[in-house]
Amino acid sequence: MTLVTATERSAQGAPRAEGDRRPPDRGAWFLVLPALIPILVLSVGPLLYGILLAFTDAQSGRTRATQWIGGLNFQDLLHDTLFWESFRIGLVWAVGVTVPQFLLALGLALLLDQDLRLRWLARALAIIPWAMPEVVVGVMWRLVYNPDAGVLNETLRNLGLGDGRDWLSGLSTALPAVIVVGVWAGMPQTTVTLLAGLQNTPRELHEAAAMDGAGAWRRFRTVTWPALRPVALAITALNFIWNFNSFALVYVLTSGGPGGRTRLPMLFAYEEAFRYGQFGYAAAMGLVMVAVISLLLALFLVGRLKARTGGDQA
Repeated sequence: MTLVTATERSAQGAPRAEGDRRPPDRGAWFLVLPALIPILVLSVGPLLYGILLAFTDAQSGRTRATQWIGGLNFQDLLHDTLFWESFRIGLVWAVGVTVPQFLLALGLALLLDQDLRLRWLARALAIIPWAMPEVVVGVMWRLVYNPDAGVLNETLRNLGLGDGRDWLSGLSTALPAVIVVGVWAGMPQTTVTLLAGLQNTPRELHEAAAMDGAGAWRRFRTVTWPALRPVALAITALNFIWNFNSFALVYVLTSGGPGGRTRLPMLFAYEEAFRYGQFGYAAAMGLVMVAVISLLLALFLVGRLKARTGGDQA
């Protein structure tokens, strides 16, 4: 049996004074480096290089010298009506996908949270679109929208609702058709997130509300939604950012056509860089989009912080 003196015991259990701090363990950096290096190389590095390109006249071609031009690219952007039109289309696309995506996912999450038969199978089927690459989703929906033998037009013909139409090539139907695909492809992720939030809501609160005579809508409004609100706001903000930055899905479906009706900002920047070789101008577009998304994210975080602070004070 080992005896520990009172002095040793007090030295072991006493809290450290402010001046008596351990030196930082430099060996911990070696544990962080495997995760830090890919982020620096694949994310931070390209971002800094893109910011640098935005202030140059970089173009395609090995022999062409790149010159520093300051803010000329941004001055050109201010007068580029095509870019601001694509920006407007991007906002319409982001809102048009994010809002129905959330509402449908919320309804599906509430359904999958119920004690139903074969619930495990329904949950597995609900996340299938999430497991499919965007390119595969785009190709599949191009077949659905095919004007000659597509499933949608064949169904309309069989129901006697017309001879069908070319959904992805019509000036008035291209953007709504693409929005439908975006909602379908992104809904599983939102559903899974909301379902996780629902399962973290204590069942006792629902039982107590039901015993007090609260109906389904009142229980949702007073019990479910307050507990689900932080998760809902977070996934909605992330969905808006992801949808605004969409590229692959719309590129496979329409390539920005017809007539630029589905040309999102990312598609516009891609065309400027890789079709016309204007790397500096495309980098300036990307920097503007990063600034806008960062501003929206900052406003969201400030709003969440104020709401949390107000709730704590209350």
